[in-house]
Amino acid sequence: MRMNTLRVALLGCGVVGSEVARQMTERSDDLSARIGARLELAGVAVRRTGRDRAASGISPELFTTDAAGLVERDDVDLIVEVIGGIEPARGLILSALERGKSVVTANKALMADDGYALHTAADKHGVDLYYEAAVAGAIPLLRPLRESLAGDHITRVLGIVNGTTNYILDQMDSYGSGFAEALEEAQSLGYAEADPTADIEGFDAAAKAAILASIAFHSPVTMSDVHRQGITDVTSADVASAKAMGAVVKLLAICELAPDGDAVGVRVHPAMIPRTHPLAGVRGAYNAVFVEAEAAGQVMFYGPGAGGAPTASAILGDLVTVARNRIGGVTGPGGSWYADRRVHPMGQTSTRYHISLDVDDRPGVLAAVATVFAEHGVSIETVRQRTERPDDAELVVVTHKASDEALTATVAGLGRLDTVRDVMSVMRVEGG
Repeated sequence: MRMNTLRVALLGCGVVGSEVARQMTERSDDLSARIGARLELAGVAVRRTGRDRAASGISPELFTTDAAGLVERDDVDLIVEVIGGIEPARGLILSALERGKSVVTANKALMADDGYALHTAADKHGVDLYYEAAVAGAIPLLRPLRESLAGDHITRVLGIVNGTTNYILDQMDSYGSGFAEALEEAQSLGYAEADPTADIEGFDAAAKAAILASIAFHSPVTMSDVHRQGITDVTSADVASAKAMGAVVKLLAICELAPDGDAVGVRVHPAMIPRTHPLAGVRGAYNAVFVEAEAAGQVMFYGPGAGGAPTASAILGDLVTVARNRIGGVTGPGGSWYADRRVHPMGQTSTRYHISLDVDDRPGVLAAVATVFAEHGVSIETVRQRTERPDDAELVVVTHKASDEALTATVAGLGRLDTVRDVMSVMRVEGG
């Protein structure tokens, strides 16, 4: 009996797209056996057809610059989108969904910005929209959240979701590198782009946090809802101070339910976490996500979060699933927004803080500093003083949990003290 064939349109043929095509070709028999139908590449949409793509192994006649025409073709069954960005990817995906074609995408920016509308279109037209590769590369994460933990009550998702920043911070911690030095090395190894802004300023992680929060808490969360702070202000002194208190600095994506369960907080920022925490041991360019749920307890997902082969692995996993669903005449779980929780402002978020102050080394300074904390209801957990020069000292204060709003007011008050020469750094402390 002749096996059915499903024809796949590939939108984009960069590092990830060419790897998807390669794996589809080289593993054709295995994939066919798993699906119950053959996958055949129907066409590949690119910006320019003149480039030499012989290394991709894709037949030259499959390349086209008419992405919209490729999506609209009647002989195309499934779409894989790896163009990235918002447009034209958004329009192409909507066109595919409206024509009854399931879509697999790795587009974190689009899913963070417009996931609700795209899921609504997929549900309306009875097709699948899968995007495992959009958050953590090869790490199976979104499907466990959507399916394996669907019967549980997730309360918090805490993760390292950007390999570039994790590599930089790991170099600073492990080898004493400065930020600029670590960034340059990350670029030389291909972990960071020539323009690393999306990574080091936290935009990449913020998009992933929005996706994770939307799925975990069944509420639409967009990237604009995410409080974002990058790692460009993290200094060697911050890393050394973290070491002194048995902690390490990581860029964390944190999604959590408010105590009353009616709102969610979503934030990305550098934070100190104890070296005993499972995320503290995530080294190099690896990613890891720590999920806390009422019944399952604490679950961690770990692995390579980026790169052509790992990302292609996640895409092909989704492609196998949507192809099976197509053969079986069913769809997988769609968007779940029933809770529709609000996103509370960052000022209402409560956590601990590590604050470094450059102060005059004379009587009464500590009392004045403590008074400012007390005035704003921020309780001090520990104070450490270090004196390097006459009449000059560094005070390192670690607080108990306090609201971000109260902490901001405290820092402003400290800056007005005549005895405080500089508020050198303010960093959150998590996981303690």
